[in-house]
Amino acid sequence: QVQLVESGGGLVQPGGSLRLSCTASGGRVSMYTMGWHRESPGKQRTFVARITSGGVAVYADSLKGRVTISRDNAKNTVYLQMDALPPEDTAVYFCARRSGSLAPWVNWGQGTQVTVSS
Repeated sequence: QVQLVESGGGLVQPGGSLRLSCTASGGRVSMYTMGWHRESPGKQRTFVARITSGGVAVYADSLKGRVTISRDNAKNTVYLQMDALPPEDTAVYFCARRSGSLAPWVNWGQGTQVTVSS
């Protein structure tokens, strides 16, 4: 069973940066499409970014240019670099995996809280 654990969240001032990590056990991140999603208070969980097993990255239109998804196969970890953070990016960030473009996202982690505030 694949387990995903997110980390790296915290409190950051507007305009700051954070790098989130998603470390997998029970499976290799390089074998799946790995994705980041977020859930803001009172809102549905939304897509942030994904990276395919082939290394192709796709981003939500609203976040292009401010976030970068990457993968370290040796550490079995997927990262989400977030820059120029506005308060609206405050959310719980989750990672998940899927086996193909039509497969559901599964093995959700517990999430990591990101709070952007002065």
